[in-house]
Amino acid sequence: MPQPPDLHVSEDPARAVGDLLAAEALRGSSIVLTGGTGPGAAYERAAERTPDWGRVILWWGDDRCVPPEDDRSNYRLAKETLLDHLTGQPAQVHRIRGELAPADAADELDAALEDATLDVLLLGLGPDGHMASLFPGSPQLEVTNRRATSGPAGLEPFVDRVTMTLPTIQGAKRIVFLTSGEEKADAVARAFGPEISRDVPASLARLAPVRVEVFLDEAAASRLEPA
Repeated sequence: MPQPPDLHVSEDPARAVGDLLAAEALRGSSIVLTGGTGPGAAYERAAERTPDWGRVILWWGDDRCVPPEDDRSNYRLAKETLLDHLTGQPAQVHRIRGELAPADAADELDAALEDATLDVLLLGLGPDGHMASLFPGSPQLEVTNRRATSGPAGLEPFVDRVTMTLPTIQGAKRIVFLTSGEEKADAVARAFGPEISRDVPASLARLAPVRVEVFLDEAAASRLEPA
């Protein structure tokens, strides 16, 4: 029986996640970052709290197949909000090389993840209920024999993506979602309500053997049913 998610509702969920990442960096954890509109403030907070990431192994759960300097790159977001502010760079940085052919970039990530331990994996939540680049009905969602794969996007921008697969996400030792805003309230209710469904890929994270942690504001939590 899947455990209910561990909900943390606050005025500033990005600050709370930034503190969480800073603590994990201090421990020298293997950390998986996400993209989207929400995590930049969390990354800035994490760099401020723990500026030396010299023992960290850094990953990305997914990225768009664009060069690292592209505005759409999840790596670029992390570089500008986190990496450029650190006094000690991570021991290893496993950037998804979006400038490669999608299948080649996915193969590279898949190989790098062999025998890897992911201590904390940060995820965002799409308005359609997707996590990483696992969209409702997407072929990536069905891949279970690889650690990473590539495929089309389910939402704009419509460029191919490289993503960790569902088994990789479910295998992380700590799974953390960050989301905010009323526009995400329906997706939050579907992903973290009573039902788990492949129509809402983010809900499948709750099938992991660890309890999923969700950091969100009151607007995003407004349509969750009372416990």
